[in-house]
Amino acid sequence: MVSRRVGVVPAPATIAILFATSAVLLVALVVGMPVGTAAWVAAATLGTLVASAAIDYLHSRRKWRQGSPRLTRRLPAAFALGVRREISLSLEIAGHGTWDCELHDYVDASLATEHLPLALRLAGGARLTAAYAVVPTRRGAVTFAPAEIRIRSRWRLWELLERIGTSEARRVYPDFAQVARYAWLAGDRRLQEIGIKTYQQRGQGTDFKQLSEYRIGDSVRHIDWRATMRLNRPIVREFQDERDQCVHLLVDCGRRMRADDRRQSPGASHFDQVLNAVMLLAYVALREGDEVGAMTFGAPPGSERWFPPRKGTQALNALMGELYAVEPTPTHSDYLAAAQAVMRRQDKRALVIVITNFRDEDGDELRQALRLLRSRHLVLLASLRERIVGEMMTAPLSSDDAVIDVASAHLYEQARRAAFQRLAARDALMVDAEPADLGAQLVNRYVSIKRAGRI
Repeated sequence: MVSRRVGVVPAPATIAILFATSAVLLVALVVGMPVGTAAWVAAATLGTLVASAAIDYLHSRRKWRQGSPRLTRRLPAAFALGVRREISLSLEIAGHGTWDCELHDYVDASLATEHLPLALRLAGGARLTAAYAVVPTRRGAVTFAPAEIRIRSRWRLWELLERIGTSEARRVYPDFAQVARYAWLAGDRRLQEIGIKTYQQRGQGTDFKQLSEYRIGDSVRHIDWRATMRLNRPIVREFQDERDQCVHLLVDCGRRMRADDRRQSPGASHFDQVLNAVMLLAYVALREGDEVGAMTFGAPPGSERWFPPRKGTQALNALMGELYAVEPTPTHSDYLAAAQAVMRRQDKRALVIVITNFRDEDGDELRQALRLLRSRHLVLLASLRERIVGEMMTAPLSSDDAVIDVASAHLYEQARRAAFQRLAARDALMVDAEPADLGAQLVNRYVSIKRAGRI
């Protein structure tokens, strides 16, 4: 990496010399020094300073360039929204002597930084390591431009401004902590800690899994008599839920999903929580052996995302690669057009999960869309419920304005609940949850549907 010169600014020492010289000459003139003498002293001082500064600048720049300075960043493969990560820097320069520097790395504006700029002393012929921290505040692609380094010249009369390093790009994904915690708790059989119910069933489902010893409570009709006679003890067949089924996620990205009561916390917006829930549900479904697909709607025409159903461990990474940069837009969500798109693309019967932020004025259009989807698929409607409404409903009645706010919140919630219930058909599947609870509730409903064999 070859640094690129940007410019030069006077060092504090140069400014101090000019200020001190001016102050001394002013005092000398006040006490009676002849103007001609003062002018001669000023010209000589200024000429000496200019000559010294020119020599210092040319010599320092040449030495810096001859040292072929190099900057190497050690970046993670990807970032997670709201998760602090440390960025390691490695600097080296050939030659002898030391350089006093101040380095500022040009990171993406969406990354909150800590410990920048860095004050460094770079020794010739040695490698220096330093670090700073970043916290991503939004999902999507982020760039790291060449850093700016401010180098103190040899005689400390100038500060050279150079660019060093290369441009690099990374992606910021939703926080994988929820998926990682689910996997850890599942292995430790403590899923109830995150609100996910566990089921222990034997002999259910339709796909044969294995033979095992009979235990009290097992169905007698599942006894394998041939194995029982051979081993001289009761043996039963165990079954598992059918695999090779399909879960299709239909995610609203329209203006309804722009609601946000996150209290300025990165990664806690409603849509960020929706993507966390999508990721968690996709992980669980893929682990169960099902296919997972997704489609967004509500964005401007041509910008919708379509992820065809896939299986396997790599499908989750591919799904997040498709959805990681999606943001809600201020456009209207056409539920019926989205349902028609799913019907065209998804021929196989699937569990279609519609994730939206429902309002009572959306009832007629959403009802038509759900009716169309239910003609072929099993449909689960999941709607987000704003936490701020619940907080307003339970606020103390401390003033007349507070009474009006509480009453308005109750009326809004009652109207919304009534409209939500009107969407329910016979055996309809519905989830109404706050964003933070959406992931656990979707997983619970998916597992119960699997256990009941309804897909």
